[in-house]
Amino acid sequence: MQKDLRPAVIAGNWKMNLTPAAAAALIAEVRPLVADAACTVVFCVPFVDLAAALEAAAGSNIKIGAQNCHWATDGAYTGEVAAGMLREIGVEYVIVGHSERRTLFGDTNETVAQRTRAALDAGLTVILCVGEYLEQRKQNITLETVRIQTKIALAGVSAGELKRIVIAYEPVWAIGTGLTATVAQANEVNSGIRALLAELYGKAAADGVTIQYGGSMNAANAEELLAQPDVDGGLIGGASLKAADFARIVAAAQ
Repeated sequence: MQKDLRPAVIAGNWKMNLTPAAAAALIAEVRPLVADAACTVVFCVPFVDLAAALEAAAGSNIKIGAQNCHWATDGAYTGEVAAGMLREIGVEYVIVGHSERRTLFGDTNETVAQRTRAALDAGLTVILCVGEYLEQRKQNITLETVRIQTKIALAGVSAGELKRIVIAYEPVWAIGTGLTATVAQANEVNSGIRALLAELYGKAAADGVTIQYGGSMNAANAEELLAQPDVDGGLIGGASLKAADFARIVAAAQ
């Protein structure tokens, strides 16, 4: 991390876990543990938990995000939620392009770009996920894959809007598997993403973008990963459901 250039962000992605009551209880447990955090703390929760999470986090330093949004402002999209709806209830962040959305629910680079555009237009901060499959890693095309995903997602995004983009590098092969990229691999890809941003927006703008690592970061490996110069935080899965573990990761972002 280089906090003199950009903020560190530790964000929990709860995925499809916890009822509203359980969400409120977990946030109540976490609040005092992260009250003095030297980074931005975010919980991205299921849609049905948003109201309870916002109430539980009120007055604290914990920000609340959603896990997806639609690209349209309204319309005949049964089961979807618009970015403006999220913003109106007080949500500040939204995850876009998570690999589970891409692999299980058909998100493409193009629809990720549309969702990113809609979220920015609604005033949300976007956690944009990019990452390669194991086959692409083996083919030595990781950087090419991640560059394409990032470039398409940011098409039409201005330098000013880039300040509301957090990029999360998540190697698909390391999500939910217990596998983790080495610190060198994580930093190499994050550095490659930053180099692309410098090409698109200039070095100063690129240096200001928070780039997280999100492949099975946990309480045991967070400190080593976060010590890398281009790893500016984490998008945390299972460990974000355990108050003590999540608090240790936040503490590692000092």
